[in-house]
Amino acid sequence: MTAVRRAVDLLRWYARELTGEAEYDRYCARHRRRHPHAPVPTRREYQRMRTVRREGESPGRCC
Repeated sequence: MTAVRRAVDLLRWYARELTGEAEYDRYCARHRRRHPHAPVPTRREYQRMRTVRREGESPGRCC
C-alpha cells in the first residue's frame, strides 16, 4: 500500500507543479513569513500581480 500511496503523492506533486498551484502556495508561505501582519492576496489577486509583473518585465519587441 505504501508504494501506491507514494505513486499517488508523486503524481499529485507533479500535477501541482505543472499547473502552477504549488507556486501560489509557496508565495503564501513566503508572504506570511516576511509580512506576518499583512493580508495574504487571494489566488486571483496573485495571478493579476504576476501577470502585470511579467508583462512589465518583457523586453520590447520590434514586430
